[in-house]
Amino acid sequence: MGALVIIPAAAYGAAAGLALPRAAYRLSVEPGEPWRGHCPRGRPLAGWLGPAPGYGPRAGRLAVLTGGVCAALGAAVGARPEAAVFVALAPVLVLLALVDLAVHRLPDVLTLPLAAVCAALLGAAALLPGAAGSWRLALLGGLALGASYLVLFLINPAGMGLGDVKLALALGVPLGWYGWGVWAAGAFLGLLYGALYGLGLVLSGRAGRDQGFAFGPFMAAGALTGVLLGGFGA
Repeated sequence: MGALVIIPAAAYGAAAGLALPRAAYRLSVEPGEPWRGHCPRGRPLAGWLGPAPGYGPRAGRLAVLTGGVCAALGAAVGARPEAAVFVALAPVLVLLALVDLAVHRLPDVLTLPLAAVCAALLGAAALLPGAAGSWRLALLGGLALGASYLVLFLINPAGMGLGDVKLALALGVPLGWYGWGVWAAGAFLGLLYGALYGLGLVLSGRAGRDQGFAFGPFMAAGALTGVLLGGFGA
């Protein structure tokens, strides 16, 4: 039964990874600038999905990464209804991480719809037999994590952006699905991963204490770890 979930999840993730480079390139612009419509050679780009040879992320690497993430989710959650939701939305998190790494930005066009779609799909999954989570806790988890990051933003606006707050709203939904223990683990691990990376930059001399870095990928990694723990434990 596990292979029947893992293999399709991996295949879907790999196919999605191959389609992400062009979207990552087009979205990787500074705030206030229009999305990119041309490649560096000035040729117009057709559509949002597909390869970006020579100027965007490498499709092969993204296929391996996204396929691995989706396979891990499939292995952890198994044949439960929520697995389809987590696997389907995982490539969006990879895309957000790519954009954040490139320009330190988490576009509203991805973060806010991700939160809404995840909440809606988990609501539908909760109605199906075999679901192992709570839709009510998922909604509360999204609000709680979003509020927590909003407090952190208000305390130190220079250290965190509003994009991180909106991403937290989206990540709190799947974390809350499996309960407050998983929510707390995912939230803590996201902060821990980011703190360790920042400490490593400072100790290696590659950045100063006041220098910012993309925090979204570490938030996503923490949430992924939490969902994997919740899936295996459910």
